[in-house]
Amino acid sequence: MKINRVGVIGSGVMGVGVAHDFAQFGIPVVLIDISEEILKTAEKEIEKNIRFQRLMGKSGASIDETIKNIRFSTDYHELGDVDFVIENVPEKLDIKKTVYEKLDSICSKESIFAANTSAISITKIGSFTKRPENVLGIHFMNPVPLKKTVEVIKGFHTNKETLDTAVSLMEKVEKKSVIVNDMPGFVSNRVLMLTINEAVFLIQDQVASPEDVDTIFRECFGHKMGPLETADLIGLDTILYSLDVLYESYNDPKFRPSPLLVKMVDAGLHGRKNGRGFFTYQF
Repeated sequence: MKINRVGVIGSGVMGVGVAHDFAQFGIPVVLIDISEEILKTAEKEIEKNIRFQRLMGKSGASIDETIKNIRFSTDYHELGDVDFVIENVPEKLDIKKTVYEKLDSICSKESIFAANTSAISITKIGSFTKRPENVLGIHFMNPVPLKKTVEVIKGFHTNKETLDTAVSLMEKVEKKSVIVNDMPGFVSNRVLMLTINEAVFLIQDQVASPEDVDTIFRECFGHKMGPLETADLIGLDTILYSLDVLYESYNDPKFRPSPLLVKMVDAGLHGRKNGRGFFTYQF
């Protein structure tokens, strides 16, 4: 199946990254969110990210060329002519259900829906539509334009044509696909969320400081980022949502969120997105 236009739902950190990545490769994008103000912020964020990319010596389309390939809109009906939709809304099942039911009624029957979810079952998401064979997961890593591998998740009903189309589309934006089967958390987040959560328990139990925990992971294990810096990058609220999904899905106490993580999210300490998490950031 040929993909001529891509829809992106949600213009948070991940949605902005996905829209930027496709647009810089010349693929037309429709970016949807709930308000014009949010979309204007998203446009500025994409421009800032392109400048940062250039400072790092990364090649790519100019700001004008990239933005020209993105249509910003609050109207889901703008997705009537897209071939492939990537959804990036918060990890709340009721929100996702509303979005997919809306997409199912607007998009053509051939359109493919990809959930960029951290932990929610792709099979469950597919059940919100009348086309579960056209639904799969694509777990992008942050920052999207700089990460060259994605986790592609096959739901119970996902067919081969849908998988092949997704893999081919990822190749157009120079990404390698690793295909995995559908279980909550898949591979990456089933392991990563446990690691981050245990690192938060270390802080809660006053075993070490956030700086020292991350230093051990970087300097002893060779990780580019420690678990707490990674948590701040992803967003502590997203980490908590993901742990809640894993805890509910597996009924396993090992996924119980650290009380400190819950407290930080309640206090509005969400990480890089708002300037303060385990570390402090300046914008």
